Amino acid sequence: KPEPAPVQYWDVDFSQRHKASARALEEELVALLKQAVGSRMVADVPLGAFLSGGVDSSAVVALMAEKSRRSVKTCSIGFDQQPLDETGYARQVAERFHTDHRERIVAADDFGLIETLADHFDEPFADASALPTYRVCELARETVTVALSGDGADEAMAGYRRHVFHHAEERVRGLLPQSLRGPTFGWLGSVYPKADWAPRPFRAKSTLLSLARTGPEGYAEAVVVTTPSGRQQIYSDRMRSDLGDYQAEQRMIDLMEDAPARNGLDQAQYADMKMWLPGDILTKVDRTSMAVGLEAREPLLDYRLIEFAAKLPTNLRVHRGQGKYLLKKSMEQYLSDDILYRPKMGFVTPIAQWFRGPLADTARDIASGGNLARTGWFDSKAMRKVADDHIAGRSDNSRLLWQLLMLDKSLPRLFGL
Repeated sequence: KPEPAPVQYWDVDFSQRHKASARALEEELVALLKQAVGSRMVADVPLGAFLSGGVDSSAVVALMAEKSRRSVKTCSIGFDQQPLDETGYARQVAERFHTDHRERIVAADDFGLIETLADHFDEPFADASALPTYRVCELARETVTVALSGDGADEAMAGYRRHVFHHAEERVRGLLPQSLRGPTFGWLGSVYPKADWAPRPFRAKSTLLSLARTGPEGYAEAVVVTTPSGRQQIYSDRMRSDLGDYQAEQRMIDLMEDAPARNGLDQAQYADMKMWLPGDILTKVDRTSMAVGLEAREPLLDYRLIEFAAKLPTNLRVHRGQGKYLLKKSMEQYLSDDILYRPKMGFVTPIAQWFRGPLADTARDIASGGNLARTGWFDSKAMRKVADDHIAGRSDNSRLLWQLLMLDKSLPRLFGL
């Protein structure tokens, strides 16, 4: 007798909206946060929390401290490069809530985990923040067996910069029909100079090209590391022929177009929760924590919180260029403004510097002597140009090089190459 087909029993619905006032919703959000954090503090083994100094982990720690009878055990990882280091903010939160805090500074050349990560992930996984995530899990496991994390709030409450950009772009799309917008912005984008080195708000070429597309098409390309045209440039002729008209972005486009949603921001968050969150964020935390024998819990993914957040009016998610607006407002009673409203940093790893320094030869080897070169999937001349342009500082290809490196390292484990 054949096994019954899997049936989805629950989904997040962005098509409804709360009717209550902003103040009432703020109070309800705090109550849900307390419930979510409190229920995940139940443990018969040592318990602690990751503390990055960002909004989400700081909120979790604040609510843990309020509920706990003893000092919460917290830990954070920083880099010895000041622009990448957030430990000062984490220390500020730890002092405010009198946590038992431990921190460890990782050297900027801490890329020795590459082989370890390839082993533990057991599949190609190219989010470079897996390195510091592994290190913070290692640090936590020295004193606790369970750690609470702040993951999930960005997807649930529109916390990524790309959500803010997409929301703004959708407002422009709403002013002009696609028949006019496509050719107009497409032409402007084609003639505007490329500036990969610039922060995204100043990359007008990318914005113009995005506005020429539909909302789902523009957002899908904002998420990818390499655009479809960029991938075509490094594929071999055989690879292009084998792939045919396959487009990796189509899955996200389909998710957005079929989403139970009212607007483009809803669609983007829905797709992130269905694809980005389980495929990247939660995979990263799960594999790295389990690798060191640590259980990571995610209170901000409590289904009641998720359902509540999906019904928030758009202006309580993105407001005056701020993502996660209601979450930040609700935490003002616990956290200072420099924690809540400073620019989002994320778990940044200095891979751009690595590929221009100690990993420069590794970048070149990917094109000529590595496992990837033997697959015939990529054009070796194009790959060398990607590496040389990055090393020379002509462009920032670090994320693409990291993808290629992790794929290269995974191939022997997958196919015995």
